[in-house]
Amino acid sequence: MSRTVLAIGGHIGDMDLTAGPLLATYALNGDSTAIVALTPGERGHPRIGPDEYKKQKIAEGSAFAQHIGAEFHVFDDQSDGFLAPTEELAGRVADLIRQLKPDVLIAHWPRSIHTDHTHASTLAERGRFLAGLPMEHPLPRHGVSRFLYAENWEDAEGFTPSVYVPIPDEAFTRWREAIGGQAFARGETYGFRYIDYYTAMMSARGCLCGHQRAVALATGTGGHQVLDLP
Repeated sequence: MSRTVLAIGGHIGDMDLTAGPLLATYALNGDSTAIVALTPGERGHPRIGPDEYKKQKIAEGSAFAQHIGAEFHVFDDQSDGFLAPTEELAGRVADLIRQLKPDVLIAHWPRSIHTDHTHASTLAERGRFLAGLPMEHPLPRHGVSRFLYAENWEDAEGFTPSVYVPIPDEAFTRWREAIGGQAFARGETYGFRYIDYYTAMMSARGCLCGHQRAVALATGTGGHQVLDLP
């Protein structure tokens, strides 16, 4: 049975790095996947101005999603560093949830060093709630059966993995090729070796669940599960 997996991040690149390997895995399995960035992340380059970098980020995010087989959505009217958890934005997230009908929703862990990540997590949770309410709306309500938090080094406070998803070689290769197209991930903005870091994390999480590579997520409720895709 086909599933739909939706990942909602604060900026273009957030879910590409953290949930991208999982999305590539589901896409190769024949499932539907989508990435939503609530801002372009246009203020993240020390040498390129926000207007120019915004165009670059949107092009990079679109290319990444296409390469792994995911839909791509960006709230390009929202500004990096100024994302606010308003009801209007939560309603827009809810509209997307009603439209895409995800079975699984992946969001930021709510405790982060970056306020955009914290607010994106709040918007994802509020959007999920609103999407499930009966109301006057052109689209029917939709309940998301599973809500998970991605593992991000900027969102580490209190994060305890409880779900591990093995990442097969083909999905990892597809993700690695795709993420290499994003300048920040290559370390060209502030020098952090994002690709090396998340590649190493997949190997480490794989060791814990008996696979070569895995992505770790949290439910916020504890426990330990390994999800093998059919």
